[in-house]
Order: sequence, then structure tokens, then C-alpha cells
Amino acid sequence: MTETVMKNEATEEIARWGNTVKQAPYYPAYHIAPPVGLLNDPNGFIHWNGTYHLFYQWMPFHTGHGAKFWAHLTSGNLVDWEFHGPALAPDRWYDRSGCYSGSAVEKDGELILFYTGNVKNGEGERESYQCKVRSPDGVTFEKLGVSIELPKGFTPHFRDPKVWKTGHSWYMVIGAQTEDKEGCVVLYDSPDLESWQYKGILASGLGYMWECPDFFRLEGDVLLFSPQGLEEQGMDYRNMYQSGYIIGDFEDGFRTEDFRELDHGFEFYAPQTMEDDAGRRIIIGWMGMPDGGEEYFPTHDYHWIHQMTLPRELSQKGDTIVQKPLVEMEELRMRKVVEESQEKWEGKIPASSEILLQDIDGDVDIELFRYISLRCSKGKAILTRPAMDGSGEEWRATVLDSPLTEIRLFVDHSSIEIFINGGETVFSSRIFPEKEETSGIINGDLSLTVWELRRQTGGKTV
Repeated sequence: MTETVMKNEATEEIARWGNTVKQAPYYPAYHIAPPVGLLNDPNGFIHWNGTYHLFYQWMPFHTGHGAKFWAHLTSGNLVDWEFHGPALAPDRWYDRSGCYSGSAVEKDGELILFYTGNVKNGEGERESYQCKVRSPDGVTFEKLGVSIELPKGFTPHFRDPKVWKTGHSWYMVIGAQTEDKEGCVVLYDSPDLESWQYKGILASGLGYMWECPDFFRLEGDVLLFSPQGLEEQGMDYRNMYQSGYIIGDFEDGFRTEDFRELDHGFEFYAPQTMEDDAGRRIIIGWMGMPDGGEEYFPTHDYHWIHQMTLPRELSQKGDTIVQKPLVEMEELRMRKVVEESQEKWEGKIPASSEILLQDIDGDVDIELFRYISLRCSKGKAILTRPAMDGSGEEWRATVLDSPLTEIRLFVDHSSIEIFINGGETVFSSRIFPEKEETSGIINGDLSLTVWELRRQTGGKTV
């Protein structure tokens, strides 16, 4: 089947189910979500020619995983996104089982994409290839074939290339699994984005597989990745898989004992960063979790599942990466519905809202929609919600890095993102309360402001 035919079939799925998806309960107002089908990893995040480009893993034909496409969106402000349909389809011998995750760079005025071509046979045996794409205009995409094949010493779980340039050299990190079933990140370099030299393992030693690696510099060198196979340790590693970082040194290495989780919520995985023209390091993640109960999400009935997080600006504070909602998110504020100070507040919370708690003195308890609750007490934050499989309650928690002064929450129909103390601590989670439920209860000595937020305006949808 040709690429054109496959892309047309994906577009036809939007025409068939698009109205059902957009009118469905729980569909977000201002977060990125698929027009139909399943969304997962963000890919190719870049600020190019004055426009923000974002691609993501997309299965348009059903709400399960499979032979993924790359969907393509653009934005001028990181708030309102225009959907341009499929950029890549799994139509070649080297990617017929899916165009898996990757990244984007600019070279000689062109947009260059790298991704993993996934191939599986009938026995489930896997092959993986690191592939290259060029686009002169950000509209048409030409596949250039395989740039890197699997090196010796690794299983075919070898994927998700992230590329960047330092000085006159290009570098690539790839998530991998050694033949000894150890997770790691490997490093390549290139003088021209054409010929690539394997430089060895950059870091290893947590779990059995590392996915979606990223490298960038804040105050120190940061290696970001999503390890699989970590065992739960008290409040840490309670999700099926994790996403986190090591602050280290590109030359001297990255110590796995310094690994820290990036987000403490129920759904956060496979984040990717880019630096924009203003010099900001911005991250966006998939608000989902592989093998993390997605089969219980009620959105399957409406032909869609999953969404992205909000984009966040990164900074470094000591050994902590701080994630702060972009200042552009204030453009979503439509009207202020609450502004007061008292020790207990009860009222209605819009399904699309921003909630700001400031001047906090002491403990705080928040309950929203009779569904999800956050308690901050004695230097800890605990988030609780009903388990997706109906088996009771589940929780996620962490120790706060500093005394509690501020909590900022973004609620969007079926998601919540919580930023504590300016983003020192973050929880991202999906929520599925009864749709008519609007109740909010907040206990604590603090000042409270609530805004109702508008929908994003995305222009055309293919």
C-alpha cells in the first residue's frame, strides 16, 4: 500500500469519527488530543522558521497500539495548534510495523527528521532501523531511508533517536537494551547528518530498557530518558514505567544513582524537549502510561484516547529540574470566577480551569469533582484517585523540595496538571469524574484564584 493511500485512509477516519470525538465527554478544551484514535509519544518538537512544530505517534484506525503514523501540528504561540494530518506513514520495508519515535533538527534551511522504523514478523521477532526524512517546507516529507542499522551487542529494542548539534558536530542518543537485557542510552556522532559513528554507551544500569532519551544543557548536562523495569521503592517508581533525568557531565558520564523522576503523577511518559528562538528549554510529554490501565479509559467508546501535557519551561535549581507552565498559558484565561482568601472554600470548579493557591501557610487539602484529592502536609504531597480498574483507590506521592508556598492546577475535562512551588514538584494525571460533577473543596490558610479557560483555536483540521 502506498504512502498516499495510507495517509488518505487515516484522513478518512477523521471524517468518519471526528464529530463523535470532538463532542465526546472528557475531550480536552486546550490540551492536544488526537482527532481520532490513539495518541502517544511526542516527536520532532522544534521551533523552525518562527513556527512551533510538533509531531506525535498516532494510530488513526483504532484506540490500540500498532503500526503508528506521525501526526503533524503547528503553532505560533504554543497555545493554539493546527492539525495538518499524517506526516509519515508506515509504508516502507524498514518501517512497515510503525514509524516509531524520533526528533527534528534544522540543516541548510530544511527540516530534518529522524525516527525509528519498526519491523515485526509473524513470530513477533523485531528489527529496528534509524531513518531519515527531509522537508524543505514543513508540509511535504521525503523519506531518505535508513541511516543507522542495529549495532552488535544490542537487542532490536533500539529506538527513539534524539539529534542535536554542538559546535560543528551532530550528536544522536538512542534508547537501547543490551543483549544482557540491561537498559541504556547509546551515543553517535556525525559531521554532516549523513555518516554516523557509534561512540558507545553513554549511560546504563537502570531496568531492562530505556526509551525516548534526550540530552540538553541547563546549568549542567541533563540526560532525560524513560527507563522500564524499575521496582517500586516506597513513594518512588509507583507507575508501571518512569520518566526522569540525571544531571551529570557529557564527558565524565551520568551516574544512575542520581536518577530523579520528572513527574509524580499517574500518567506521564516519553517527554521530549526543544530550545525555542527565545532560548527557552521547553518540554512536552505524553499524558499516558504504557501498560498502565489505559484499557479502562472511558474514551474508547468515543473513538479516541490520550492527550499531551501542557508545554513547560525547564530550569535547574540545584539538583532539581523545575517545570513551569509557559507564560503563554495565561492567554487561555477567559474569566475569573473566584478570588478570595479564607481557610475553607467550597464551590463550583469549571471543567476547563486554572486554580491558583498562593500565600499558603500550613497544610492544604484539595478535593475536586468528588474524584481526585491532593493533600500537602508535613513536607509531603499525596495525590489520590479511584483506580482505573475499579479496585479501590490509588495514590502517588513525593517529598517536597522546599516549604509549601504555592500550588497551581490546570484542569481540562479529563486531566489535571499540578505544579507545586513554581514547578519544583509536578503531578500529571488523567481524571474521569461524573460529567455533571463540578464540586471543589479547598482547606488551608491561603489565597485562592480560579479562572475559567477557553478552548484552543487550531484553525483547520486537514
